[in-house]
Amino acid sequence: MTRILVLYFTRGGHTAKIANAIAQQLTLRGAKVDLVDINSAAATRINWPDYQLVALGACVLYGTYDKSVFQFIEQNAPALSALPNSFFCVNVVARNPEKRIPENNKYLQKFIALSPWTPADLKIIAGKVDYPSWPWYDRLMIQLIMKITKGPTDPKAVIDYTDWEDVKVYADHLLTLAEVAELA
Repeated sequence: MTRILVLYFTRGGHTAKIANAIAQQLTLRGAKVDLVDINSAAATRINWPDYQLVALGACVLYGTYDKSVFQFIEQNAPALSALPNSFFCVNVVARNPEKRIPENNKYLQKFIALSPWTPADLKIIAGKVDYPSWPWYDRLMIQLIMKITKGPTDPKAVIDYTDWEDVKVYADHLLTLAEVAELA
C-alpha cells in the first residue's frame, strides 16, 4: 500500500481544509495517508522512510510564509529531498488563473528563492477571503492589498476561491508520483 505524508501550515484553517481534502482523496484512491500540521510535527516524530511521497503545503499572508514553515524545512530538508515530494502554495492571488502558473506566482517564486529545499513538484491553490473571521489588523491590511490587486474589499466578504475538483486532481497527481517512484 502506498503511504503518503501530507504536511501543512495553516493560519486560519483553510490550508488545513485543503490538506484534509487531499488526504481524503488519496485515501479514497487506496493510499495510506498521515496528515500532520508542521507545528505538531516535532511531537509526531516523523519516520521518513515509511513514506513513498511527501507533500508540504503552506499559506501566504502579507506576501510571505510564516517563519515556522522555513524553520521546519531547514530542520528537515534532507528528509524532504530524499523522497519524491511536492509543495503546494495556498494564496488568494491565485484567484486569477494566470497566477496559478508557478512562473507567474511571485509568492511561489519567493518560496523557491528563500527555501533551503527545492521541491520536485509544485502546485498553486487559490485560497479564501474571510474578512469577518480575521482580526481587524489583518482585515485592514488585506483589504489594502486587495484594493491594489483589484480584489474584494467588502469587510463582510467570505469568498472561497479554491477549486475543490482541482484539489482532487492534485491528490491523484500525488498518488501517480508516488506510484512511479515505487516502480523506479
